Amino acid sequence: MKFEDLLLEIGGFGRFQILILFILCLPRINLPMHFLLHNFLAATPSHHCAIPHQQAFVNLTTEEVLLISIPREPDGTFRSCEMFSQPQFHLLLNSSLQPENKSIIQQCQHGWVYDHSQFTSTISTQWDLVCEQRGLNQATATFFFIGVTMGAVVFGYLSDRFGRKAMLLLSLVCSVVFGMLSAASISYSMLAITRTLTGVALSGVSLIVLPLGMEWVDIQHRTFSGILTSIFWSIGNMLLAMVAYLVREWHWLLVAVTGPCLLSIVSLWWVPESARWLIANGKVKQAHKLLLRCARMNGRKDFSVSLEALRRMATDKRPGDSYSYISLFRTPVLRKISVCSGAVWFGVAFSYYGMSMNLTGFGLNMYFSQFVFGIIEIPAKMIAYVLVNRVGRRQSQAWALILTGLCIGANIIIPKSFTSLRSVVAIMGKGFSEAAFTTIFLYTSELYPTVLRQNGMGYTSFVARLGGALAPLVFLLDEVWGSLPEVTYCGVAVCCGLVAFLLPETLNVRLPEGIEDIE
Repeated sequence: MKFEDLLLEIGGFGRFQILILFILCLPRINLPMHFLLHNFLAATPSHHCAIPHQQAFVNLTTEEVLLISIPREPDGTFRSCEMFSQPQFHLLLNSSLQPENKSIIQQCQHGWVYDHSQFTSTISTQWDLVCEQRGLNQATATFFFIGVTMGAVVFGYLSDRFGRKAMLLLSLVCSVVFGMLSAASISYSMLAITRTLTGVALSGVSLIVLPLGMEWVDIQHRTFSGILTSIFWSIGNMLLAMVAYLVREWHWLLVAVTGPCLLSIVSLWWVPESARWLIANGKVKQAHKLLLRCARMNGRKDFSVSLEALRRMATDKRPGDSYSYISLFRTPVLRKISVCSGAVWFGVAFSYYGMSMNLTGFGLNMYFSQFVFGIIEIPAKMIAYVLVNRVGRRQSQAWALILTGLCIGANIIIPKSFTSLRSVVAIMGKGFSEAAFTTIFLYTSELYPTVLRQNGMGYTSFVARLGGALAPLVFLLDEVWGSLPEVTYCGVAVCCGLVAFLLPETLNVRLPEGIEDIE
C-alpha cells in the first residue's frame, strides 16, 4: 500500500486539508513583504549635494542657489553627486551656459540634501548610501538573499532530519527576533547582519510551507493546493504596497512587516506534522494518530489502519542510513533532475527579482507598480493552474520562463517615451515570471522522493537565492551600458527556460517515496 492509497481512504482533500492549507497561507503572505521590502526600505529619493554656507546667499531663491552651486545634466535636472568648487554667479545671467571647465566640478563634500516628500526616511537617507556608496545600498538586498541562500541549505536538511513543523516554528520565531533587531539597527553594519539573519530564518518558512501542505493532499488536488498557497504570496505583494504607502519611515516599516509573523506562530498550533514524513522516518505511532484525526475530521469514521501496515509502508532505510545533499547527485536520473532543476530555479528567481526590484523603470508610481505587479500575479497563477493540468508541468515551466525573458528584451527595444506600452509589456512579463515561479514550486516538490524532498527543495532554493542575491547587483551594470541589466535578465531567463525541456513530466504521477521510484 502506498501513502496515496491511505489518503484516498481518509479523504485526500477534506476539511482537515483545507484547514491546514489556510493556516499555512498566513506565513506565506508575510514572505513577499520581506523578500521585496528592499524596494521601499532602500529607496533613494531625489537628492543633491549639500551646499555650505547657504545662509550667505540671503538675496537668492533656493532655485538660484542650486543654479550657481550644482551642475546640470543635459536634460536640465541638477546632478545628484557633483557640485561646483566655487559658486558660478555668471549662471544667474544665462543659466544655459554650463561651464566647460571640468576642474571646477567636484564630488559632494558636505553630504547630501534629500527630497522627503515621498519618504520620511530610508536606509539611503539614513546613512547616505548614494553616489560612491550606491553599491552598499543595492548590497542590502544581496545580504538578505545570501541569508536566504544559507537558510535554504540549513532548513532543507533540518526539516528532513527533525520534521517539517518543528523547523517551521523555529524559522518563524527567528524571523520575529531578527526582524525586530533589524528595525532597531543603529548602524549599516548592524542592519546588514540582522537582515542576513532574517533571510536565513525566512528561508525556512519559504521552504517548508508548500511541502508540508502538499504532503497531506491527494494527487488530484495537489496542483490546486500549490496554486492556492501561492496566491497568498500575491496578496502579500499587494499588502506590501499598502503598508509601505502608509508607513514612510524605515524603522517602523520593518516592524510593520515583521509583526504578522507572531500570528503565524500562534496559528501553527493547529497544524500537524507531515504523516508522510513520520512514516518515512519510522515514527508510525505518531503518524497513526494523525491519520485517525484526519479521517474523523473528514467524516471517514469507518477508517482503520494497523500499525503493522504503516511499518511495512515505511521507506526502506537500513539502520544508520542517512540522506544528504550528496544523495541528490549519486544516481543518474536524480543527478540530471538536480542539475536541470537548479538551472531553472536560478533563471526563475533571477528574472523575477530583477523585474520586481525595478519598480521605477516603467514610468509608474512605485506604490502603484508594486500593487499592479502583485495583482497581475493572481490571473497568472490561474492560467498556470489550467496549463500545468492541460499541457503538463514541463511545457508550462519552459514557456513561462522563455516568455518572461522575451518581455524583458522587448522593453530594451521600445523607446522610453512609449511609457504606456512599456508598462503593459512589463506587467505581462511580470505575469509570465510569476507563472514560472508558481509552476517551479509545484514541479520541484513532485520531482524529488519523500526521503529527499526537503533536501531537493533546499538545494534548488539555494540555487534560486543565488539568483535572487545577484539580481539587485546587476542594476549596477548600467554604469557600463544603460541596457546591460535588461540584456542580462533576458538572456538568463531564455537560456534557463530552454533547460526546463530536459526535465521529466510529473502530471498525474504518484509522488515518489524512495530513490528507487525515481530511478
